[in-house]
Order: sequence, then C-alpha cells, then structure tokens
Amino acid sequence: MKEEKEKKCPPREASLNIEEETQMEKKIVQTAGRNQLGEFAPEFAHFNDDVLFGENWNNQEIDVKTRSIITVVALMSSGITDSSLKYHLQNAKNHGVTQKEIAAIITHVAFYAGWPKGWAVFNLAKEVWELNEGDLPYEDEAMRAHAKEMVFPIGAPNDGFAQYFSGKSFLAPVSTNQVGIFNVTFEPGCRNNWHIHNADKGGGQILVCVAGRGYYQEEGKAAVEMKAGDCINIPTGVKHWHGAAPNSWFSHLAIEVPGENGSNEWLEPVSDEEYGKLK
Repeated sequence: MKEEKEKKCPPREASLNIEEETQMEKKIVQTAGRNQLGEFAPEFAHFNDDVLFGENWNNQEIDVKTRSIITVVALMSSGITDSSLKYHLQNAKNHGVTQKEIAAIITHVAFYAGWPKGWAVFNLAKEVWELNEGDLPYEDEAMRAHAKEMVFPIGAPNDGFAQYFSGKSFLAPVSTNQVGIFNVTFEPGCRNNWHIHNADKGGGQILVCVAGRGYYQEEGKAAVEMKAGDCINIPTGVKHWHGAAPNSWFSHLAIEVPGENGSNEWLEPVSDEEYGKLK
C-alpha cells in the first residue's frame, strides 16, 4: 500500500528536468504542474511550470546553485519539511552544494528561522548527502571555488616546470596519446615566462580557458584577456606568455599541435612592472 501511495503522490517538483541547450547554457523545464493539476487547476499548473520554473528559474541574473540555496532557505524558514524540501536539497546537491556547505547553511538559517526547523532539515539533508560528500581537499577557499567551476581536475603542483613560472601552478594531464592535452591552473598573479614553441614543420599550441580569468600576450602586442570558453591559437616562432589575472585563479587546456622536431624555448620572466599594468 505504501508503494502505491508514493506513486500517486509524487513530490510537486518530481518532473523537473534540465535540458541542455548548448555546452555553456542549460534550460530548466518543469512539467509537474500539468502532470498533476493540468485538469483540476490548469491556471495554477501554468504558473508553476511556465512562470515559476520556465521563466524565474531560467533567469540568468542568479546562477542555479545560488537559486537552489535560496529556495532551500525559503522553504526551511516557512517550516516546509516535506518531499518538496527534500527535492530541493537534492537539487542543491546536484548543482554543486557540498555536505559541509549545506550544514553551514542550515546552521546559519536555524539561528533566524528556529532551532527545531534546523533539526528537521538536517534529518532530511542526511538522507541526501554522505559525510564530506562533494568537498574538495584544498585549504584555500578561492581555490576550492575555482575547482568547482570546471570539469577538469586542478592536478598536482607543476614542480617540473616551476623554474619557468612566477608563482604557483598546477598540472593535470587530460590526454597523453595522439595529441597532448593538459589542464594548467595558475594561482592569482602566477604566469609563465616568455617562451617560444619551435618546430621544423607544424607545431604550436592551442589554449582554451576552462575557468577563471587570465591573460595571453605576444611580444610587441597588447595582452588579451581570457575567460571561460576563450580560445587562443599560438603559432610556432612567436614569443609569448600566459597566466592568471592578478586577482583570479585561472585554468586553461594546453593542447599540443603535432609537429616535427618540436621544442619549447624558455626565456626571461615577465617583469613585475609589465605584469602590474594588467587588472
């Protein structure tokens, strides 16, 4: 009998789907209103599916993770601790909220909304998160936030090339067969030395920013700002450098273009005076 009841009374948001429109943008689609109330209350179903979720949840002024947290806080403050809240807790987890973050959120809200509500929400949250689930092993808060922005790992300290960098960098191999692809992460202010990619034929490098903000500069030209999705094609024989903005972590994929007798020629560091002109 219990199973039959659960089938007849699914959570109000059970039909929420996220349809991918592009690589960088996703559209939230809701059908629960029409599925459950389409005949009984069609106007309410319309407002639920088309306005609340179709318009409000797809408003790009607030990212979905933040919107998920706001919704959890609103429901907890209202004393709603049914399947709707558990759904939105799961939704928050799906959009990057970790176990430690949700514990801190519930604790903070409990001071304002009431301690008993905190206890009730924690009981639901423990059904959604495992202990330490979703957390990252980085002590630096900004580094953890940066890591959560991208699908590629930060990797290990880039000790093998440390002598060619001003500041700390990290390296994560993505592909070492056919074409070399590496995710390179720079702490704020970190940049590599001026260098040149050489090859008798072919060669060069392609950079694709995957998170954060940084710069690429060729000798004699203005620095080019790089943000997530930006791509730079670097031909052979061009003196250049790339690295993080002064106040932002920065990660890019470094893609090795196949060539004959390829090599890297490392040169002098980018001076503090020259780098200090960037924002």
